[in-house]
Amino acid sequence: MEQQLAADGLIVLFVVSFLAATLIPVGSEWLLVALLTQDYNPLAVTTTATVGNILGACTTWAVGMWGGVYLVRRILRISEDAERRAEQFYRRYGYWSLLLSWLPILGDPLCLVGGILRVGFGRFVLLVGIGKLARYSFIAWVTVHAVN
Repeated sequence: MEQQLAADGLIVLFVVSFLAATLIPVGSEWLLVALLTQDYNPLAVTTTATVGNILGACTTWAVGMWGGVYLVRRILRISEDAERRAEQFYRRYGYWSLLLSWLPILGDPLCLVGGILRVGFGRFVLLVGIGKLARYSFIAWVTVHAVN
C-alpha cells in the first residue's frame, strides 16, 4: 500500500511537471517540495519532475515546429507580443537562451520559439534538460537541507 501511494505521488508529479512545461499555467515546484517533505526519495522526485518537464517542453517545441501561426495565436492564445519578445531574446542570445527555459513567463515561449525557429531536437533537449535539471536539483537540495 505504501509503495502504491509513493508511485501515485510520482505519477502525479510527472503529469503536473509535464503540464507546467506546456503553455498551461500550472506550477510543479510546490508538489516537488511537498513530496520531499513526505520523505520521498530525492533522486526519484528530481528525476520524475525533470523528465516530465522536459517532455512537456518538447511538446511545446513541437507545437512551434509544426503548429503554425493559427495554432499558436488562435488556439493557444499566445500573443504576438509574447512571441516577439521570446524571439528577440532568442535571436540575441542564440540557442544558449534555451538554458533559461525553466524561467517563469519566458520559458514556455522560448521553447515555442525554439520550435518555430527550427532548433534541432537534440540540441533543444540537451539545453532545456540542463536548465530544468539544474532548477529541480536546486529546489530539491534546498528542501532536503531545510527539512533536515
